Amino acid sequence: MPLSEILSLHLLSLWKGGDQLRFFKADLNEEGSFDEAVKGCVGVFHVAASMEFNVSEKENNEFFVQENIIDPAIKGTINLLKSCLKSNSVKRVVFTSSISTITARDSNGNWKPMVDESCQIQPKNVLNTQASGWVYALSKLLTEDAAFQFAKDNGIDLVSIITSTVAGPFFTASVPKSVKVLLSPLTGETEYFKILSSVNARMGSIALVHIEDICRAHMFLMEHAKAEGRYICSSQSYTLSNLTTLLSRVYSCSNICMKVEKVYDKVLSDISSKKLEDLGFSYKHGLEDIIYQTVTCCLDCSYLPPV
Repeated sequence: MPLSEILSLHLLSLWKGGDQLRFFKADLNEEGSFDEAVKGCVGVFHVAASMEFNVSEKENNEFFVQENIIDPAIKGTINLLKSCLKSNSVKRVVFTSSISTITARDSNGNWKPMVDESCQIQPKNVLNTQASGWVYALSKLLTEDAAFQFAKDNGIDLVSIITSTVAGPFFTASVPKSVKVLLSPLTGETEYFKILSSVNARMGSIALVHIEDICRAHMFLMEHAKAEGRYICSSQSYTLSNLTTLLSRVYSCSNICMKVEKVYDKVLSDISSKKLEDLGFSYKHGLEDIIYQTVTCCLDCSYLPPV
């Protein structure tokens, strides 16, 4: 059974009834595939993205990544926007971006005192460094740029929300990769810990947001008349060493599987959500709440062994 059908059945099994949830079969790579889904809609959220963080050594070249990961992501996004154009009812599209498209370092490698929406990483730097998770970062960066260009050329009201590391409770059939990245110091999963370390090296800290807050921010930006451009959504940042200390305190039976080098004692750059908060948005969940609820949910689904 295809993964999309498994996920649909999982969501339907959790649904308590009513007519507010409808499923449509669609393919991002097929033009017109989303016509029926967006028909009559006032707003569209584009949250889908390939979660390929890295590629094999054999596939590790620009041409393979462009043809097999980036081009399909861009094509799928443009196909969705074309369906929105046809609908004549869609007033705004909210695109889900990522903190992986942002850097806290300037062109000389120095730390910026404040990081805002303008601190976009350059594609050539992603290709040159190829730090862990580079494929995902490049895909999100180029897809977002293509979406804004298409929206500008065709008169679509497009707003982008730059998500930090999303955690908290989840009801998906499997553990989200963002949660696996966050908890990698506990689980010892090397692939995900490399990504967490790479984020810390690029940003000077780990920025987090609760799943409820990121969903609320999506709806807030959809409905706010003055929303435009890009918005960082991050409730709080912690250095990797301090985050690891908090993880071990919440999950008390852990000896911390991954050793964390204590490079920074304090957050070096302020990852600012000022633009979002200036519109009137406020966060409900702080860092300790995010960590506690994430660990609790992972205990319940046996991703973490019981205390």
